[in-house]
Amino acid sequence: MTAMPTYESILVFKPVLSDAEVTEFVKKSQEAVVQDGGTVDAHEIWGRRKLTHPIGKNHEALYAYLRFKAAPGLLKRLERDWTLAENVLRHMTSRPVERRPRPVKTKASKSLPTGRPALDARQEAPTA
Repeated sequence: MTAMPTYESILVFKPVLSDAEVTEFVKKSQEAVVQDGGTVDAHEIWGRRKLTHPIGKNHEALYAYLRFKAAPGLLKRLERDWTLAENVLRHMTSRPVERRPRPVKTKASKSLPTGRPALDARQEAPTA
């Protein structure tokens, strides 16, 4: 069995909804993921926030976050359901980039052929 990709979704709901209604909608989405064989890694209700630009006549909205692993076919069905839901203003899903730390490069001091270290640009050469 191949590993399922991880997705992160943010849902933006109409401000007329209560927190309980948003929680219920998120639970239904989680149940759909689990029923299809995926897993829900994290979910958060971010609450009511002011929008930077109005969506329709709405100047604020309720936000929810989901992080889950699912088959690509399920993602298409979830996004279709979110698009058709009248209480969802916007939704966005992306695949998080797993970043690996890059190795730290250290500068090796350059040495002269005689074995003495090179002069720093700020140091003056000794006068004899």
